[in-house]
Amino acid sequence: MAIKTLWTIDHACGHTSEADLSGRPADRRAAYARWLAGRDCTDCWRATRDEDADTKAEWLANQRVIEQSAAQAWSEQYRMPPLEGSEKAVSWAARCRHQLVSAAYTALVIEGTTSTAEWEAIEDLVQPVVRAGWWIDQRGADPADLPELLEAAATSERPTENPYF
Repeated sequence: MAIKTLWTIDHACGHTSEADLSGRPADRRAAYARWLAGRDCTDCWRATRDEDADTKAEWLANQRVIEQSAAQAWSEQYRMPPLEGSEKAVSWAARCRHQLVSAAYTALVIEGTTSTAEWEAIEDLVQPVVRAGWWIDQRGADPADLPELLEAAATSERPTENPYF
């Protein structure tokens, strides 16, 4: 007698479905059918996943608004020049600049040995770096490396063409 391939699954969500388990080895079908019974049906699983995605997307959008607002306030407070680039890049780079410079201040001044006068010299190096792409490129940098990165940016020539094309 052949092991059945079509199984009726009573899902945890209360729905019932037919599952073709012919693609599974015969000795694993019963266990897999039990596993399926402990899960929601495909439709319920997708609905839950879509709700989670909407919730995550909404949360992320709210976080971006909060971060953008904080970056804007910080830029105004410290008289940072506007960044150059596309609207999307400028928005992203403003957040990157704010996060990196703030983290560098914490790492170098608050937790480190950098004096206020030395920090002001670092701030002077931040001002002329207005290319949005530079700040985006540095988003993963160690905050303690900011002075060295800014010195490299100040001494390097600004490319006349996009280096990525």
